[in-house]
Amino acid sequence: MHFSKTYLQLLLTLLPELHENAIQYHQLKNLINQLVQELSSLGLSPTMLRQLLEQRNHQCDLVPDSNDNHQQHATMVYEFTGTSSHIESHLQLCVKHPTDTMGVASGHMTTPDSILEALQFHSRALESNTAFVNISYSSTNTHNLIIPLQSDTVFFQLLNAALALLAEQLNTVHGGFISTLQSLAHAISATACPTSSSVPCSFSTYSMAANNAATLRPSSGGQKTDLYSWREIFQIYVEGEIFESVGERTCGECSVKEAETQMKQFEECMQEKRDELFILDLKRFQFANAEATCKILKKHTKQTALPLPFHLLSLWNGSLPVSLPPVELASLPQPLASLPRLLVQAVSKILLPIVPHINNYLCLICTSLTFKPIRLGHGHLFCVRCLVKLQKHGNANCPICRAPTVLKADCTNVDYALLNFMVDWFPLKSHAKLGANECDAAKEELEELGLAGGC
Repeated sequence: MHFSKTYLQLLLTLLPELHENAIQYHQLKNLINQLVQELSSLGLSPTMLRQLLEQRNHQCDLVPDSNDNHQQHATMVYEFTGTSSHIESHLQLCVKHPTDTMGVASGHMTTPDSILEALQFHSRALESNTAFVNISYSSTNTHNLIIPLQSDTVFFQLLNAALALLAEQLNTVHGGFISTLQSLAHAISATACPTSSSVPCSFSTYSMAANNAATLRPSSGGQKTDLYSWREIFQIYVEGEIFESVGERTCGECSVKEAETQMKQFEECMQEKRDELFILDLKRFQFANAEATCKILKKHTKQTALPLPFHLLSLWNGSLPVSLPPVELASLPQPLASLPRLLVQAVSKILLPIVPHINNYLCLICTSLTFKPIRLGHGHLFCVRCLVKLQKHGNANCPICRAPTVLKADCTNVDYALLNFMVDWFPLKSHAKLGANECDAAKEELEELGLAGGC
């Protein structure tokens, strides 16, 4: 299937506010066909135009010769002029009018009456490979001609306007999405409250002054609140890696196909998936427009033989060139950074921090909640049960950095601020970890007494 049909079908599957300002690929393609006809009417076939442009590019490499037959007799330059809102393109033709040397010998000298006639004369000579044999030149008979390209001007004005509208729309979408996220974050903050806010009567504070770290028990949390619902939603979203992978081998932005696959898996777990579907549509939309722009510019070069600066193609298909773009083309709107990636980063920055994620508070030894966290002298954290086991086995060095701080730890190393934070935000996990620690400790005591059993 041709790209134009695939592109149109993709746009029809997106939201109306997205595909209304998409790149008009079919219309741009028709303008390229009109440009080809316009050049042909001037006697500028793609083959001839390419040769004229190549002669201009290699003109500086030629060594002057006293024989005028070896000089460049026709050159062409493809140029852009105008402002950022009105780009115009034209060809600048420099022609040295040729005369037929055979005609001179026979007394019949052929001199074209116009520049275009000279160009057509030169074209026929190129096709018969006799340009440097039967044509002589006069340095005083040289003329320059500016050939405006109407279809090409309309092409770039349409492309420029489409890119400008696209950039404006994506900026608007970005601003609206951020505003929606902030409103949602405010609503979540009001409902996903910790125990000290939602059930203040059931929350008791651990403190070194009260010396209650060993006796105070965290609340079981009672009924689940919105805190647990939102934590579950955020955990499914993070683990799904829908739009961006954090794995060592696959780190980076996911492709459209990968995002679609992971989105289907996310849909099986979630019913409220509006924002994620919008980001996926936006990812398809921006990818399709970037590909359409790249393809239409390449088609322009291929069918007309008019060379586009590398800057234009590289913007949509690869890294930027070292050299700066021409001033007349720098006004074309440049593609934005991946907007879906910016939106995903906004979700991670604005929404996810509202509800603390348990993965940030795990003990690196038992990989469960670091309940009753013990902060060693050099700063590393472990749960009290794992630290007691290390001390019983005589392991003096920190498992992470090998610092000799394990045996020096005591009740003064309890991080009460973090302990209260965990009990407040993870009451169920804290209660479960306390029960597991007590069961493990009871089992160890029975084993030390030579009795088999458990809690």
